[in-house]
Amino acid sequence: MVDRWTKETKYIMLASVLLAIYLAPMFIYGENSHIRVHDNLDSNIAWYKVLKDNQQLFGPIDDTITQIINGLPRNAFGTEFSGIQWLHFFLPSMTAYAISQVIVRVFAFLGMYLLLKKHFMRAEEYGFIRVFVALAFSLTPFWPSGMLATLGHPLALYAFLNIRNRDSSFKDWLILALLPIYSSFVLGFFFFLAAMGLLWLYDGIVRKVWNGRFFGGILFMTSIYLLIEYRLVYSLVFPGEPNSRDEYFSAYLSFGESVRLIFKNYLVGHTHVLTLHQNIILPLSFLALWFIFRDQQWRSEKSFVFLFVLNFVLSAWYAFWFYEGWDYLKEQISLLNAFNFARFHFLRPLVLYLLFALSCRVLWNAGMKWRHLAKIALIAQLFILFLSNPEVYYGKRGTPSFKEFYAEEQFNDIENFIGRPKDSYRVASIGLHPAISQYNGFYTLDTYNNYYPLSYKHQFRKIIEAELDKNQILKNYFDNWGGRCYIFVDELGKKYDYGKNSKKKIRQLELNTEVFKEMGGEYLFSSVPILNADANGLELLEVFEHADSAWKIYLYHAV
Repeated sequence: MVDRWTKETKYIMLASVLLAIYLAPMFIYGENSHIRVHDNLDSNIAWYKVLKDNQQLFGPIDDTITQIINGLPRNAFGTEFSGIQWLHFFLPSMTAYAISQVIVRVFAFLGMYLLLKKHFMRAEEYGFIRVFVALAFSLTPFWPSGMLATLGHPLALYAFLNIRNRDSSFKDWLILALLPIYSSFVLGFFFFLAAMGLLWLYDGIVRKVWNGRFFGGILFMTSIYLLIEYRLVYSLVFPGEPNSRDEYFSAYLSFGESVRLIFKNYLVGHTHVLTLHQNIILPLSFLALWFIFRDQQWRSEKSFVFLFVLNFVLSAWYAFWFYEGWDYLKEQISLLNAFNFARFHFLRPLVLYLLFALSCRVLWNAGMKWRHLAKIALIAQLFILFLSNPEVYYGKRGTPSFKEFYAEEQFNDIENFIGRPKDSYRVASIGLHPAISQYNGFYTLDTYNNYYPLSYKHQFRKIIEAELDKNQILKNYFDNWGGRCYIFVDELGKKYDYGKNSKKKIRQLELNTEVFKEMGGEYLFSSVPILNADANGLELLEVFEHADSAWKIYLYHAV
């Protein structure tokens, strides 16, 4: 019987199984899963639930959410026309999170595979490279709430190159129409579309080809993003009162520090776009570059050379965006501070994994022993990525599970102990992310948001002024950014997750409790004991523990 399955088909089936294995722990463990805390559990997942609980998904453009900081602008939580918002609206948080991971990684695999097969390596012999580079790309850590903001770039590039080459069909325009629903404009696709604009200009100026269809595709996708992000557009056109981003100060690195940051980003990457490229992909690219130099393949490997250089340029751009030499210009043009143009480095996952594929192809063509090395490199990269699986990575680090982090039963005990409607008092947290209280329905004076009234930031600062004066790092962190509007404590530093087994104690707390009370604050949830609570007008009411919680909560009342 003739085997109707090609080698490549078998590779795809194997890749599908491996991807399913990678994703399985979230569905097996459910709320006992270990997932990312930073810019995830500590923020976005709680925000989705706040929108749902307050029935504010479609809130008016000028409305506020009183559960947070006595009235956080609804626009701070972004558009309702986002796929991830809908998942969290209709499904339990952890279920929505797991399904979102499946959507992103499946389309990341599909996009990279189609891009490589159609535009970079068509020959049948490269099937192994195509499939397993696509799989590796789909397994890279990414910022969950960005959705396909970066991992969707290959699929978009596949569609745009088809349009550019006048080889497009309805499906390419459908890709451009649907990707904005499950991605982020400001955290990924703004920079991708800017790159497409530069490619269009290159075609026109250098190749003397002014491609109207290609330009139309760029305008089409940009227009859909602007419609979806109508809240963002409104806030830019009608800015209203000053907000916290008006005090964002991004030009603070010396020249030497900027140079060091270039190489840190080039070698390690960034937390929102981790590519885990340093051990395999980067050395392999230098090896491939040596082959190209040795065999003088500069013309035939122009794409490789371009990506190799671009990879470094993106890191340099990222680092020097924070160079203090930009200070005067950023002070004169507020948009340069309000919008983080350093994020062009969010293109690096696409660049690095295309570079990985082309590096493997160079070795593949160099002889059988180098072909074996390319296969080993692909397998090794997949091994590294599997070790970065959230259940493995966060589990072995002792990070709380989803259930332990939000500790719903423990916070239900606190609610019952207080015994009053939660909208009748305000709380804040010490040594804990306020997102935990918000997820559990408490009305908080503290928050983690990049967009809230500047007047509130200044008022809140009075509560923690003495603590900030003790710690220059915390002072700079709050004054020059302020996205984390937290009860900062000098003795705790920038740590907000003291677990129930922590021995940490606060000995010399100095809060302005009167301002706290003026803002409606009555209770403090602290993950560590405050030894001089009396001196701050605080009374310890109760200590709460729970087997399914990562925290020991000391409940203080402002008297």
